[in-house]
Amino acid sequence: MTEMVYGAIPVRDGEPVVPKWWRTVDKLTLACVLGLFGVGLLLGFAASPPLAERNGEAPFYYVQRQAFFGGLALSAMVITSMMTPATVRRLATIGFAVAFVALAALPVFGTDFGKGAVRWYSLGFASLQPSEFLKPVFVVVAAWMMSASQEINGPPGRAYSFAMMCVIVMMLIMQPDFGQASLILFGWGVMYFVAGAPMLLLVAIAGLVVLGGTVAYESSDHFARRIDGFLAQDVDPTTQLGFAANAIREGGFFGVGVGEGRVKMSLPDAHTDFIIAVAAEEYGLVLVMIIIALYATVVLRSFSRLMKERDPFIRLAGTGLAAVFGVQAMINMGVAVRLLPAKGMTLPFVSYGGSSLIAGGIAVGMLLAFTRTRPQNQIVDLLAGRGR
Repeated sequence: MTEMVYGAIPVRDGEPVVPKWWRTVDKLTLACVLGLFGVGLLLGFAASPPLAERNGEAPFYYVQRQAFFGGLALSAMVITSMMTPATVRRLATIGFAVAFVALAALPVFGTDFGKGAVRWYSLGFASLQPSEFLKPVFVVVAAWMMSASQEINGPPGRAYSFAMMCVIVMMLIMQPDFGQASLILFGWGVMYFVAGAPMLLLVAIAGLVVLGGTVAYESSDHFARRIDGFLAQDVDPTTQLGFAANAIREGGFFGVGVGEGRVKMSLPDAHTDFIIAVAAEEYGLVLVMIIIALYATVVLRSFSRLMKERDPFIRLAGTGLAAVFGVQAMINMGVAVRLLPAKGMTLPFVSYGGSSLIAGGIAVGMLLAFTRTRPQNQIVDLLAGRGR
């Protein structure tokens, strides 16, 4: 009866890994991610040549690098999605320890590449941003702690996850990296809400966030400048927000034409943080709506499948991963249209960036692993702690 209600496909003993994966994985989500990566390459051909020329590189240098890192990201996604939830949890725990140490060591060994925030390690041939890899593994580890706290005589997992989240957020704010800090806080908050947090506690946490934002505004010139620029009545046309707003306005419904856009000549981050402005100018509202639809499909499809899941850990981890994925896309596009203050945040699978692409591939691979069709355990099995 459980399988009839939840639509689970019975597992065949001895079935090879790849056929079993293909039969149980969410193919629509997989197709949407591939579509986003394809759009990213398409926009890379338009946005990156001016930057390559300024840096003395071949015209499609950054496109080739994006294709390389994208190939690694998609490979990581597929491999991770073939794992069982228990294996994902174990590897995420190890990955969290490594990423946390790497984040903590940034003030000593990291670099800012002249951008004023120490967020990267320079590897010579590429750069590494630990916070990108910390996001998905933190979500999984925090979900594990929260689900463990729901068991009889379980540990105080919610308190542990809260303390861990606070430490990570403070480390990110010190860089400063308010964008990644807000994503970590949001992902934890969504999982805490789904786990059944008291409403009064959530209101208190929201109040602390507002208080923290006020303190950051008063003490950080970097943060204050971005807030002031967002609240200003008029946008300086020579700023990144000004160039992006003008590009979106010029694009209209169908765009100015492939290769005819001008914003890529002016924006230093046209291939990363403001890639949606390039899409809007050259391809118009049509492509922007397609991109939004792809992100919305991934998130809503994942939530739909997770609603059928009875394992608390899988439900919490999957919800956190899907929420962070969707909100990161919303923040990136919201900045471009001036709905949100400027943040250095990439558009998942579309923007250029090795760390962002590979970490995104791992995150979506985890999400696909959690949303794969599987027989649901009976409630008595879950209460007894069996079937995990």
